[in-house]
Amino acid sequence: PDGTFRNAINAISGVLAQFAGVPLAFAYIAALGLNGMVTVFLKNTWGINIYSGGTWLYEMPGLILPYMAFQIPLMVIVFLPALEALRPQWAEANATLGGTRFTYWTRVGLPVLVPSLIGSLLLLFASAFSAYATAAALISQGSQIVPLQIRAALSSETVLGHENLAGALALGMILTMVVVMSLYSLADRRSTKWRR
Repeated sequence: PDGTFRNAINAISGVLAQFAGVPLAFAYIAALGLNGMVTVFLKNTWGINIYSGGTWLYEMPGLILPYMAFQIPLMVIVFLPALEALRPQWAEANATLGGTRFTYWTRVGLPVLVPSLIGSLLLLFASAFSAYATAAALISQGSQIVPLQIRAALSSETVLGHENLAGALALGMILTMVVVMSLYSLADRRSTKWRR
């Protein structure tokens, strides 16, 4: 049963991690938009107006829920192998030597998991930093994130001649991604020795 549950979690996480971009934005608009199913249900049933403070779904705070919808499953996919690398023999050895759960986690578990955790967080940052389609579909006005600023600089009908700004922003993104992926490679190399 344990292996079946793990396989089911991997399968569900794999599907949800790929459910991003415009389809994800449409799902959130259909559910939580101004006339979305959940919004109308809450308003008609309990009198709760989730937009009493403004239309947050179409602004920067509205990106948090959709981004979490594909980032959390991605974290499960990336971090689960690290949890599987914790061998039961290590817990048995710790108990045999008189260690407690606290000593197991502070001296064995966490030191083994920290490189994988750091690598997973760096990978999630890279994924969120470069995500474009979900934000482009949800946020129609303004350019709060770098990929949308690049789009605005390249395709603005009112402000012309910002192609160099788009190039500079793209170069900044590339350099940021090189640093993040280099750090991820170091963390992954460190955690790989525990997965063998």
